[in-house]
Amino acid sequence: MKTKFIYAFIAISLFACKEDDENEPVTPIIPNEEEVITTVKYTLTPVMGGTAKVFQFKDLDGDGGNAPVITTDSIDANVTYSGTLEFLNELETPADSITNEVLEEGDEHQVFFQVTAGDYIISYADVDKNGNPLGLSTTFESRTMGGSLTVILRHKPDKAATGVSV
Repeated sequence: MKTKFIYAFIAISLFACKEDDENEPVTPIIPNEEEVITTVKYTLTPVMGGTAKVFQFKDLDGDGGNAPVITTDSIDANVTYSGTLEFLNELETPADSITNEVLEEGDEHQVFFQVTAGDYIISYADVDKNGNPLGLSTTFESRTMGGSLTVILRHKPDKAATGVSV
């Protein structure tokens, strides 16, 4: 299974101006700094017992430089899995769990899943404080082996929309 992960964050910079001292530098106010996500890990554990399948995207140097390291596993046909997503910043020691922030600010985040090959049914198994889907926990039903899945984390999506919010 080929897996790609995309993380989208929208940051708005506001600038404070002072009329009193024109020589004083203007400092931008960043209301929601972007978090660095170097690693995305999707673990699928068979509901009826068996070995967990782990899919991971790791890009420690960001855009450019080295290509990301993508680790895949094989999916069994006709199996229901319990899925867990983790977002990490492994540039920090110890690694910083961005998953905790996504969970705490669940009403401002949502994970979307796009199946581009294969026959899978992916259902949300968690919700935010308003009862809207979040996506850190899923139920993953495989009907075939192989395929392609894209996992997208959005900040401030339109949770009332269907499909992937752009």
